[in-house]
Amino acid sequence: MRVTFAKRYDKRAYCTWEARLGKRRRVPGSLMPLPKSGLPHDVAQYVIEAATGYQHGFWGCIADGATFKSTGRKRTKPGRAVIAEHRAEVVASEHLANHQLFAWKCGEKSIVSEALDRATAQWSQLRAGEHLVFVWPSPTGEVEAA
Repeated sequence: MRVTFAKRYDKRAYCTWEARLGKRRRVPGSLMPLPKSGLPHDVAQYVIEAATGYQHGFWGCIADGATFKSTGRKRTKPGRAVIAEHRAEVVASEHLANHQLFAWKCGEKSIVSEALDRATAQWSQLRAGEHLVFVWPSPTGEVEAA
């Protein structure tokens, strides 16, 4: 799965994302306001799940074909089944991300620190027309032109 994050500026500043599952399956992500500083929640969540090897959180389930209400895809029976099977792990991944993000912001070093530092530097330098792209399950992204 290839996940592309971008900054978007209309009347306000937003973060958008899109996941590509193979050549024909596209998962449009949610639109969220850009934080004043640091990473948007979905970028941080991705990096933390990937850096910790967390397989069945939000991003792992998206890779497995989950069809969450928050994405722009039609809910499917197989997509709902992925969510049902890993519901507790998806909830736990939010707690994991919040804990790791808080610890990182407090200066604690962990298995995700370097990945969050790198993603934050890339995100802060992202220009109009550029995307921060990850290939699941790698926590290392690359900046690419649109």
